[in-house]
Amino acid sequence: MASQFPLGNKRPGSQLAFLPETDADLLAECLVAFANGEGGLIVLGLDEDGRYVNEIWGEEAEGAFRAAASNCRPPVRGDWQQVETAQGMLIGIRVTRSNELHSLADGRVLIRSGANNRPLSGQEVHQLASTKDANDYETQPVPGATQQDFDPEIVAEYVTKREQRGTPRPTNPQNMLFEIGAVDQYGDPTVTGILLLGKRPQTFLPQSGLVFVKFPGTEPRGEDGGVGYGRRDELNGPLARIIERAWAITWEEMRVGATVNGLEREELPEYPPFAVREALVNAVCHRDYSIKGRRTEIRMYADRLEIISPGGLPGYITIDNLVEEHYSRNPRLVNGLYQWGYIEELGLGIDRMIEEMVQAGHNPPQFRETPYSFTVTLTNSRERRTAPRGAQSMNERQARALAYTRQNGSITNREYQRLFEDVSSETLRRDLVDLVERGHLLKIGSNKGTYYILK
Repeated sequence: MASQFPLGNKRPGSQLAFLPETDADLLAECLVAFANGEGGLIVLGLDEDGRYVNEIWGEEAEGAFRAAASNCRPPVRGDWQQVETAQGMLIGIRVTRSNELHSLADGRVLIRSGANNRPLSGQEVHQLASTKDANDYETQPVPGATQQDFDPEIVAEYVTKREQRGTPRPTNPQNMLFEIGAVDQYGDPTVTGILLLGKRPQTFLPQSGLVFVKFPGTEPRGEDGGVGYGRRDELNGPLARIIERAWAITWEEMRVGATVNGLEREELPEYPPFAVREALVNAVCHRDYSIKGRRTEIRMYADRLEIISPGGLPGYITIDNLVEEHYSRNPRLVNGLYQWGYIEELGLGIDRMIEEMVQAGHNPPQFRETPYSFTVTLTNSRERRTAPRGAQSMNERQARALAYTRQNGSITNREYQRLFEDVSSETLRRDLVDLVERGHLLKIGSNKGTYYILK
């Protein structure tokens, strides 16, 4: 086993699965789901809550893996890994993202959805297959680029940030560049390497810049009604610098009001900072860099902020499943920006963006997709928070649910059931549906990942 992975208190999710037994069928499902998605780690011997269940020996695990691999079409590669837990070392199987579309022998195509393996619909399979068939643009070498085009200061900063995330400082920098996808097997810089570490990425990839434009009104016109804008900035450089500068400009142009709570004066920015940063980072790291002639755009109007990313949604992602699903067009760029600290935890940004907007009194973000672009729109209209109307017509359970949500920020079906253990789950489900329909709560996510916040 080549490396160790400290499990800590991590729980199953989009890139982590626990299997208590060496069940070849369940193992095959995880192999296919991870290979079709972002990859992940399968830990043997733990139940779904992370409790130690069985000691699994190497021969037993290897036999189960061979049986599981034979059930995958085409076979999925897995690398053995030691997993450090409180109970000692366990066996893990690391699965990397595949450029092929994998299915089980019975024809099911699975992806990882939260902590579950979900079969794809026919349309989703078609979308994912289209993505898999396309060239992996971020790993392609950049014609004319050499390692002399990497910025030593940016590389040093990346190594430091990576070390702060818990990755040891590399003993061989060249190996690190290959491992993170910055160079290919011949040592030539890739699209990933130039975008993350390049001195002047736009020399080779002019589409990788960002344009910020501020219009004085609600239409793309100047103050006199003609075509024009109040401010326009073109941002270039490696992606980390583009994100930093774009955020600084957007914050500078935001209106900042104030509210008084008791004797405390609190600044109130035009848009919740987290929502803006999340939309910005997503646009930069998930855009389709193979589309030439168009850069990422931020358009600020008097009533809204639009962040436009070239390229439609990747893989099986749609507007309808955007909150609960996750699939990256550029996983190496995503990992690089994670090391820089711009991405905290995969799969949690969109729902928190929605929550931050609603909690600040705004409408939820609007998402719009075309075959060639994806737009996130944040509106700055703000509703004043008042006590929910119609409280007198609520039952006692619903009133308590709202009080719980105000105190804790959100409520789940399970938390609601704990409050009323003697009431049927169906009755409680109808309570929450009613609160959503009457505009008191906003539903975030779906299936097991569903929770509710105040609207």
